[in-house]
Amino acid sequence: MHFCLLPLARPAKVVAPLLGAALLLSSCSSTSSDEPIQPEVASTGYSVEHAMGTTEIPETPTRVVVIDSPHLDALLALGITPVGATESGSENGFPTYLADELQDTESVGLTSEPNLEKIAALDPDLIIGAKVRHEAIYDQLSDIAPTVMSEGSGTNWNEQAEITAAAVNKSDEMDKLISDLDARAAELGEEIGADGQTASMVRFRTDNFRLYGPETFSGSVLEQVGFDLGERDWNEYSMMELSPENFGQIDGDLIFYTIPGSPESTTYPKVSELWVDSPAVQQGKTYEFEDETWMVGIGVLGANEILDDLEETLS
Repeated sequence: MHFCLLPLARPAKVVAPLLGAALLLSSCSSTSSDEPIQPEVASTGYSVEHAMGTTEIPETPTRVVVIDSPHLDALLALGITPVGATESGSENGFPTYLADELQDTESVGLTSEPNLEKIAALDPDLIIGAKVRHEAIYDQLSDIAPTVMSEGSGTNWNEQAEITAAAVNKSDEMDKLISDLDARAAELGEEIGADGQTASMVRFRTDNFRLYGPETFSGSVLEQVGFDLGERDWNEYSMMELSPENFGQIDGDLIFYTIPGSPESTTYPKVSELWVDSPAVQQGKTYEFEDETWMVGIGVLGANEILDDLEETLS
């Protein structure tokens, strides 16, 4: 299932690391000691400003639990495997494109309803989630381990990537990953001639279909490549929810779409009967992609999967 998402309130950042080392002062007596002065070991702790306030991380975390999909993608992109994670896929389970990296990761319930007992049983030293989803259980999570939360989830996905990186003290590494992604998207856009082409990003659902705008995850990647998603009456989550009779809103030079689960259980069969005269349909420029990656795979790794799909399909 797809979850509604909120925009960024403020950027994440790691506040200056806690410096614990200090020089020891020798005695001012006339006699000197033969014992060498032993400096204190510098603390590895740091503090993180996030959507719920400021959290102190006493030492580099080694047992991280993530309870939302953007943070899961970001953590794995940074080379860190969580001990626990929630399930967010349309049919539950971890995202297929991340499955190989999560063989030793325990499920701690659904993203919409994390299991606090399972989280506590893993003895985490850091929990990462999203205020938009988990604000109500923030205090309970904080009683288990230091907890850091992004403001949103999916919309303005860079915010979730940045707060995850800040939580594990790897902001520079994430900046590099995002910069590399931007460069790859621009290069691919030139290769496939995306600039100046209009497109619709559609997800067919049980009773309606959604158009995804430039601030959604998949929409933002398409715009990075150079496609124009058009000026529409996007809602606060950069989406439009429409009934099949409004199929005419699905326009543009190209149509990209996903279908969660069985097509017969969605509005796809009805819309596909109605849109036969659409220029994109007439020219064979409709492209179906994997729903789990394009809608749930929110982050640097998921974005690169989308670029892979576009390169393979349109090059």
